[in-house]
Amino acid sequence: MQNQFLRFLLWRMVQFLPVVAMATLTIFSLIQLVPGDPAATIAGEYATAENIEAIRHSLGLDRPLWEQYGIWLWNAAQGDLSNSLLSGLPVMDEVLRRLPSTLTIAVLALCIAVIVGVPLGVLAATRADTMLDRLVTGIASLGVAVPNFWLGMILVSIFALGFGWFPTTGARPISEDFWGALHHAALPAATLATGGIAEIARQLRSSLIEVLQSQYVRTLRAKGLPNYLILWKHGLRNAALTLLTVIGLVFNHMLGATVATEAVFAISGTGSMIVNAAINKDFPVVQGAVFVLVLIVIVMNLIIDLFYSLLDPRVKKG
Repeated sequence: MQNQFLRFLLWRMVQFLPVVAMATLTIFSLIQLVPGDPAATIAGEYATAENIEAIRHSLGLDRPLWEQYGIWLWNAAQGDLSNSLLSGLPVMDEVLRRLPSTLTIAVLALCIAVIVGVPLGVLAATRADTMLDRLVTGIASLGVAVPNFWLGMILVSIFALGFGWFPTTGARPISEDFWGALHHAALPAATLATGGIAEIARQLRSSLIEVLQSQYVRTLRAKGLPNYLILWKHGLRNAALTLLTVIGLVFNHMLGATVATEAVFAISGTGSMIVNAAINKDFPVVQGAVFVLVLIVIVMNLIIDLFYSLLDPRVKKG
């Protein structure tokens, strides 16, 4: 069994290599489509054509695109994501400095979404077609529809400015002050978690209703098995694969949505760094930061696949 799992893990990692390669090509290609010349931005408003061309040559921007991509990919494989065009600092160092704040918000938001969304989904499924079910479904639909940036401003107005329970802006390094970091991340995480709670509750409700109405569960009821045992031992176990899929998708969405959330709460994270770099046409920073976030998404998908194999042995044979 252990050897089979290791083979499955190795095979999945090999399968993800083309995904990573395609992601790097996509990121590099999209960056090239962004209007503007980084060399002109660095040179300034009154620079001559000769100055701009000299900067382009020093940065390697006058080389063919395939050569630029090959150099960037080779360096990225060694952990070198180039340097910022404006500050001159290594992009990898800047990303690693800001990434913990982004991950703290996203992971905390995911925990909130699972802790709240799973009970709501179970409650709605076990009370299907009742007033309680319709209430949970309605709240879930509202949670999906509400924009994150608007909800963030409302939460700041009520719980930060009104009650003073949470800080309005900023973040703390989780490595230096664990509880302080969670305190600062609470409102941004709650903002992100709203849509995740709604999505998890809706999908789990649908999956559980399908399982609980199956012939298999009817047979268990006919044998006299208690409802709570049917729900927790059989219902949730059969719905676990759907739940894992939704959790993976929700986390990936949260990671992308941190861009708007960090702007609302003035958090110096990866999302805000990408926005600022895009405005200033600092393309190596945008390219490197997006690449790191894509790698995190790919790793998250790999982890979900591993949980699939643990919950359903048939996945290893697929």
